Amino acid sequence: MQDEPKPDELVKAVADFLRNDITPQLSGHAAFKLRVAINALDLVTRQLTLEGASDASEAASLSALLGTTGSLNELNQILAARIASGEADLDTPGVKDHLWQTTLAKLAVDQPNYAAYQRELKK
Repeated sequence: MQDEPKPDELVKAVADFLRNDITPQLSGHAAFKLRVAINALDLVTRQLTLEGASDASEAASLSALLGTTGSLNELNQILAARIASGEADLDTPGVKDHLWQTTLAKLAVDQPNYAAYQRELKK
């Protein structure tokens, strides 16, 4: 176990420094490129803080849905193969819910400010 600060805290600190202290000093294309870099750091922060739990949840959901165990990648390959072969589809119990929950977890990392995602969270 590593001491503090954790990687997500370090990345967030750099993003905050760039956002609050450097961005106001820039304009034009340099400011745009800096905003792109800050967005990338924010994405890495969300990956570091959210992906472990979402991957574990996705793997548990897939194991229950498929009736087998394996790595997350293996389980996703099994589901994809079943869908491709017609063995499973959106009418298969649990598939639609699993795909929806997985999509929401991915949006939490990739696009947490996406309007449709925010509306769904309020439901």
